[in-house]
Amino acid sequence: MELLDDRALHASSVVANNAMNRERQLHGVNSYAKVLGFDPLTRAGTAWLDLCCGSGRALIQAAGQTEDVTLVGVDLVDAFRPAPPGVTLIAAPLETWAPSRAFDLITCVHGLHYVGDKLGVLRRILTWLTPAGTFAADLDLASIQPGGRWLAARLRAAGVDYDSRRKRLTCTGPRTLDLPYRYRGADDRAGPNYTGQPAVTSYYEKTV
Repeated sequence: MELLDDRALHASSVVANNAMNRERQLHGVNSYAKVLGFDPLTRAGTAWLDLCCGSGRALIQAAGQTEDVTLVGVDLVDAFRPAPPGVTLIAAPLETWAPSRAFDLITCVHGLHYVGDKLGVLRRILTWLTPAGTFAADLDLASIQPGGRWLAARLRAAGVDYDSRRKRLTCTGPRTLDLPYRYRGADDRAGPNYTGQPAVTSYYEKTV
């Protein structure tokens, strides 16, 4: 199987053109609150980072409902709505982007489905939390090969909970994720995942 590197993956129609989270709103139907099972504003504290934020619609709505909260969104594709004061929207790949501060809430709603080195990105994200910060992201461990129950157990041992029914990763506070995996590349031809949308399978080799 010919695997894609990050440059080729970013140009893939599955990744660059996906609209999975493009216009998701903060509350109501097709919202962050519905998908995550909690209102992000109740956990945003002083800073909320939304990864794979789409157009930034949810963050822009949050800016109209709260004050003194730093709102930052990052997405590979620059298809953002005009951002009001208090909202920063950044077009950058998650594999290389890094913030200059810690966050009380970090979300990635259906975004990791389209990332190549999912475990490498996850390892970096978990260090960006404040001591009491919340992390919540959607991830199907079936899209990581090899993965399965062994990987879920290693994540839980590191303090990252995995809900296999909802395909949801959560944790409180920063974590050090040290997994014996070496990233090999990604396949954008894996087809639909549990969401019904085409996704990316990431391939690793175990180092121990």
